[in-house]
Amino acid sequence: MNSDLRQNWYPIASSSDLPFRHVFHAQLLGREFAVWRADDGNVNVWENRCLHRGVRLSIGINEGTELRCQYHGWRYANRTAGCTYIPAHPADAPARTICNNTYPVKESMGMIWTGEEALDDNFGFNEFSENTVLRPITVNAPIDLINEKLIEEYSRLTFESKLLKDGSIEIKLGNSKKIIFFVQPQDSKLSVIRGVLNQTLTGDERYNFLKNHNFICESLRSKIDAITHELKIEPMVAKISQVSEDLAKMPLSEEGGRKSDIKVVVSEKRLVSEGVVSLKLEGIRAQLPTFQPGAHIDLHLQNGLIRQYSLLNGPGETDCYRIGVKLEDVSTGGSEFIHKNIREGDLLAISMPRNNFPLRRDSIHTVFIAGGIGLTPLLSMSQALHGMGLNYELHYFVRDEKHVSFNEVLKKLGKNVSIHAGLSPESTLGKISEIVQNPMKAKNLYACGPGPMLEATLKIASDLGWSDDSVHFEYFKNTKEINDKSSFEIELARSALSLNVPSGKTVLEVLKSNGIDLPSSCEQGACGTCKVNVIEGEVDHQDVYLNSSEKAEGKVMMTCVSRAISKRLILDLSLIHI
Repeated sequence: MNSDLRQNWYPIASSSDLPFRHVFHAQLLGREFAVWRADDGNVNVWENRCLHRGVRLSIGINEGTELRCQYHGWRYANRTAGCTYIPAHPADAPARTICNNTYPVKESMGMIWTGEEALDDNFGFNEFSENTVLRPITVNAPIDLINEKLIEEYSRLTFESKLLKDGSIEIKLGNSKKIIFFVQPQDSKLSVIRGVLNQTLTGDERYNFLKNHNFICESLRSKIDAITHELKIEPMVAKISQVSEDLAKMPLSEEGGRKSDIKVVVSEKRLVSEGVVSLKLEGIRAQLPTFQPGAHIDLHLQNGLIRQYSLLNGPGETDCYRIGVKLEDVSTGGSEFIHKNIREGDLLAISMPRNNFPLRRDSIHTVFIAGGIGLTPLLSMSQALHGMGLNYELHYFVRDEKHVSFNEVLKKLGKNVSIHAGLSPESTLGKISEIVQNPMKAKNLYACGPGPMLEATLKIASDLGWSDDSVHFEYFKNTKEINDKSSFEIELARSALSLNVPSGKTVLEVLKSNGIDLPSSCEQGACGTCKVNVIEGEVDHQDVYLNSSEKAEGKVMMTCVSRAISKRLILDLSLIHI
């Protein structure tokens, strides 16, 4: 057994303690854990506190794919423990840095195992294919004393007993029966004896065996209590890092440019409709980061191109990322390369997920309008609302039935989905007008699809009285002809630095050439990643990301395509060396 207790594996619960939609409170070495099984069967062992106000997550709600804090409703994703939603900021995607502490976990011999710094090579408890898990017994004593007295008690009963190298205790009962005991040190003076028999017992035999086991353990506990009653043992105090006060106030901002931070393998490639393939991307070395509905990634292809694709996963699906890629009629090299050259087993690089199209979960009703491959981010959003039992409707416009993608997911959403196939342009506009009738407060509209369809939807919604705050949209690309002939000056307000933006160069290019680490993704004015605040000056907006009121207000701009009408723009930036 490792001398450092933190590096050992310990059982902290029985598998039966983790039914679906339940949260179990466990303790180990002075530390508290929230233990829960997601609907996909994955067992999570987390620090037992919400990052907001430190409330115990063990009293939270297991929603199958996320764990929700009872206090202020912060949500954390299955597997990663990354925060997915902050109710106080429903229009913002929480930063990926807001993530709870997770611990290694194994499920073996009918028990759940973990350790603060447990190593895989120290885990060897897979002996019993058939087993009966014994009732756990809590004892007021440290682990070493319990091990000593367990061996004494069973030896006194004439059973062969010994301490094994892994720290467990083996008891040979005869007739091929064998018990392995494991002691879970909850604290320096409080432990739990957990045991497993190497046979599956049923009926009267099971009842009699367990009755006898309980009698022995209760007797053992009484004897140990008599010894430890007068002992003065200092309790263990777990080291828990303090949560930044800022986390409770606002999601954190993202930094970095078009970086390929994550290596993935294409584990599945399949045709999901005419002209659309689905790629399943799995992490190579580690768990993939948490993301929120509406997020996208940069996909770095072997031919040097970088393309953006929305994640279509439902909540809690962080063991892989799924994207859909449509073969464009006039491909610039990205979609054609993926369709013709990407194969299962290929290694690719992707960026951290970014979310400039976040889902509000505080609406009384949400309307989704998807056109073609614009379904992907809205599919992720629909699955999130569906899992939470919130009101929504998804309208999916396609050329014909052959172009309906991701049928298996759409079927799971049931009556919330309406597929509109083969409509003429006039009929499409009529149907959209019908869908977006009766705008209401706290009712939100999301649209994603081809540019002409989006523009028509936005106009119809505006004419019907939808507020800009209630209408959310995402273009997959900017089809506008960019006019980059102007030249102007930009000033970085927080550095008092002035830079010239010449004809043919973008603001983003000038910033990066001067060491400004500004995030960017699509670099065509569609995704919103390179947005900056404008303090002074008139902006020539050439993006498709901002809505009409945001453009009229002139307080933000997309540095990848937008320029200046005035001779100078003052930007809320400082000089940051990459």
